[in-house]
Amino acid sequence: MPLPPEPARHGRPGFAALFAALPVAVVVIDPDDRIVHANGLAEQLLNLSERLMIGQPLDAILPPPEAPRSRDGHGFAVYDTVIATPHGPKIRVDFVEAQIPDHPGWRAITLHSAGPSRRLGHASDRGAGARAAVGAAAMLAHEIKNPLSGIRGAAQLLNGGELTTLITTEVDRIAALIDRMQDFSDTRPLPLAAENIYPLLAHARGVALAGFARGIEIEERFDPSLPPAWINRDALLQIVINLLKNAREAVRQERAPRIVLTTAYRHGMSVSIGGGQERLPLPIEICIIDNGPGAPPDIVDHLFDPFVSGRREGQGLGLALVDKLARDMNGIIQYAREGSPEMTVLRLLLPRARA
Repeated sequence: MPLPPEPARHGRPGFAALFAALPVAVVVIDPDDRIVHANGLAEQLLNLSERLMIGQPLDAILPPPEAPRSRDGHGFAVYDTVIATPHGPKIRVDFVEAQIPDHPGWRAITLHSAGPSRRLGHASDRGAGARAAVGAAAMLAHEIKNPLSGIRGAAQLLNGGELTTLITTEVDRIAALIDRMQDFSDTRPLPLAAENIYPLLAHARGVALAGFARGIEIEERFDPSLPPAWINRDALLQIVINLLKNAREAVRQERAPRIVLTTAYRHGMSVSIGGGQERLPLPIEICIIDNGPGAPPDIVDHLFDPFVSGRREGQGLGLALVDKLARDMNGIIQYAREGSPEMTVLRLLLPRARA
């Protein structure tokens, strides 16, 4: 039997109205693995009406992705997976299955469209972009940085004044840019170890509040029970500082700027890494959230590519470097617009430390 609908009280909407209004495709499953509810977005995505889905086995309508399915009350999630639906085309989605509290055996499945802008970390096109950045960085560093030192030295031999200051300032700025590009050219494996992420997050937050985010509150919403992550300390610190800088720039024009730093443990979270390998579990989640306008639509699909930026003065290296460092730790980075009101979420998923 379906879950009993909650009637509307005192003018408040009941279960049916709330379920239909959810901004994501949702399917509810009973303990016998049969569909009992499907909202409008699920009907559109699966190309089938709720009336025809009710009572059908889940596998007959929505074959779950190949992944270990938890029965421990936590459910599971699979990001960026392709599902061949019997009554429609193949769909690329983030598949999240969660147990319904106080109803043993009942589950809710949410399906989030996983277009190119939301694909995570190990896609071949992103790897190709990173390799191109490595080659470009190595070449430009070799061809440009040495002449810069000569230009700076020549400027210092002049008699001083505004022109000399301008030359040396611009040379220093270009040299700093080259230093950042050289970060891409280091292809050595990062040394990884079991680390408690909270001292690193506290340090990154402190750096932000003392400098580029001075005067803005950075809210914390932490899961205190997170196990150690399998990471590189310096890489994680650089990632979080870069993402906080990105958030600060995003909220610069907001009247009431908000930046939120969250952590969570995602049971069953996994992603496909291709090549016929097993799916990679990445349960440690760190999110940097802001209430800025988000990335311009025309660059969303290339947000983590080198030299792509939504700001006129941006260099397009910050998020590309974040992506490289995340992949070097066998993690992934994701961009999304979520919530109501909608906010920008940059989600970092990392492996937990080995037991």
